[in-house]
Amino acid sequence: MKKKILVVEDEESLRLLYEEELRSEGYEVLTAGNGREAIQQLEIGKPDLIILDIVMPVMDGMEALGRIVSKERKIPIILNTSYSGYQQDFMSWAADAYVTKSHDLSELKMKIRELLEKRKAS
Repeated sequence: MKKKILVVEDEESLRLLYEEELRSEGYEVLTAGNGREAIQQLEIGKPDLIILDIVMPVMDGMEALGRIVSKERKIPIILNTSYSGYQQDFMSWAADAYVTKSHDLSELKMKIRELLEKRKAS
């Protein structure tokens, strides 16, 4: 069965890039443009992993992270942001991984595989 990944990203061009790249890796991809949409997708889509941007309108990634973790602790979350300063934010410790945004998605893809393997093992 295909693993389902929820990509939460307010920049449409990046969202499309991630969606395309991850589909070509064989994942099913759900998308959301902000934290509120992410929480709705969580209920409906039941993703296996979440890639979460931090700086977004409506509800930012940190608030969404808090809400997601309180509902679904088992889903691995990768924080994906251009701002490395958030790594020091205590809230970001609730995430399973932290990846700085780049157009080269190899680090992100590696983390996805790693976290999905770990989840399968537990």
